[in-house]
Amino acid sequence: MDLKLLNKKENILTFLVKDSNPVFVNTLRRTILSDVPTIAIKKVAFTKNNSALFDEMLAHRLGLVPLTTDLVSYNMPDKCSCKSAGCAKCQLTLTLKVEGPCSVYASDMKSSDPAIKIVYPKMLLVKLLKGQELEFEATASLGTGKEHAKFVPAHVFYKGYPKISLDKIKNPEEVVKSCPVDVFALDGKQVKIVNLEACHLCMACVDVADPQGSVMVEGSEKDFIFTVESWGKLPCEEILTKALDLIDEKVDEFSSLLNKSE
Repeated sequence: MDLKLLNKKENILTFLVKDSNPVFVNTLRRTILSDVPTIAIKKVAFTKNNSALFDEMLAHRLGLVPLTTDLVSYNMPDKCSCKSAGCAKCQLTLTLKVEGPCSVYASDMKSSDPAIKIVYPKMLLVKLLKGQELEFEATASLGTGKEHAKFVPAHVFYKGYPKISLDKIKNPEEVVKSCPVDVFALDGKQVKIVNLEACHLCMACVDVADPQGSVMVEGSEKDFIFTVESWGKLPCEEILTKALDLIDEKVDEFSSLLNKSE
């Protein structure tokens, strides 16, 4: 198996996985979604809240506020020496105290750990009118997507590497225009592939091609384009590294159990 970097932005990583199979790439995708831990708010204790939002609605909104994650300094609560009682090694607090009239943003929360920050400070939490107050203490800790979607570190997806064949197309202009991601271009009266990796296998070009079968599109079963779009809780590289480590741990554990059963 070979990897080739295709595109890298601040929170988006796209790479080509060559000579692999759907089982592995889907295992990697599911591991990222379900098992890579991140920090999120789990509990909120409200002291004052006479805003337009009920405590439950605001607590749900707070849980979805992305926080930067430190996988070195923090333990999973169930694996911490405090046995999930709560300590500085497995949880932190975020506090807020404001009075209206004002707009309350995620950046108004103060973290007990300066290393854990709000990813998007300008996320609006609630608007307060004159005389309204909001005060709470929120507790955040590590968790995984298996527990709740708020812990999912990224949007992850893959597709088979596009394979396109062109043969005696009678309506080249329609084929070129049918593609929503500009995979094709006209070269005289011929259709030319100019952006193969952008193809997302929608088959629009196949549907409009005349005669039928003059454009054939399929996704490879051994080469895949894999994309990780991080919410900002963890860098894409760390998400991938952690996911691969977790897969290795599971394989080792499975192998150990098999050896014991023999």
